[in-house]
Amino acid sequence: MTDEGMAQVGKGYRKGPVLLRGEQIPVETTDQRLLDSQHDTDWVHSDPWRVMRIQSEFVEGFGALAEVGPAVSVFGSARTKPDHDDYAIAERVGRGLVENGFAVITGGGPGVMEAANKGAREAGGLSIGLGIELPFEQGMNEWVDLGVNFRYFFARKTMFVKYASGFVVLPGGFGTLDELFEAFTLVQTHKVTEFPIVLVGSDYWTGLLDWLSSAVVDRGMISPKDLNIFTIVDDADEAVRIVTARVAELKQHTADPLHAAEPMGDVVE
Repeated sequence: MTDEGMAQVGKGYRKGPVLLRGEQIPVETTDQRLLDSQHDTDWVHSDPWRVMRIQSEFVEGFGALAEVGPAVSVFGSARTKPDHDDYAIAERVGRGLVENGFAVITGGGPGVMEAANKGAREAGGLSIGLGIELPFEQGMNEWVDLGVNFRYFFARKTMFVKYASGFVVLPGGFGTLDELFEAFTLVQTHKVTEFPIVLVGSDYWTGLLDWLSSAVVDRGMISPKDLNIFTIVDDADEAVRIVTARVAELKQHTADPLHAAEPMGDVVE
């Protein structure tokens, strides 16, 4: 491309890191489009612009959560009612985690999320909500002290893992299962190392364990040892105890000079 904007054969046109030649060369430059006040607004909806939005969500999330300190993410259904046993259990989980020095991270919505945030707040701890833009569920619950809203699920899910020392998962639907199986996959593939995952409610989760240990293991889709990735309990205090003990064990592990160089409990780049 010459200074007059004419294409040069063989030279091509560089659009940032992208090289364009022939008919791929645009008729106007990026600056021309930027400075054209009469230009249409379709660019707002283009994928390159979405990349900037995605980047901004990571920047905002990292900035908001970087100094949170030790935390545990708690998951469960947004549809759980306040008079349900799971709500009371989630409250106790939130309270117990705070009493053991953790902040509590949830999806910021109603149901189990609200209960865990409530327990954390009432215990005097930091109650965090990572909300998501949805057409049908309620916004951030009133028990959240630090809230961050996301457009994109994958940016939000990164925050749940990156800033947590473990997961406590109560009964929930597709959203809960999505977050749970992502954690399973990250641990299994060693993208995250030594990450405790505790499922609360054996009556709800035993069917999943039975399916994994029979159909999935029997067909060789996972190894039997992969079932050790998670623990199923019925008691809120037991869930908190397991997470607390495992995190303490990991701290001791990383304090050992023989293991100090090993990546533990964080996302592996």
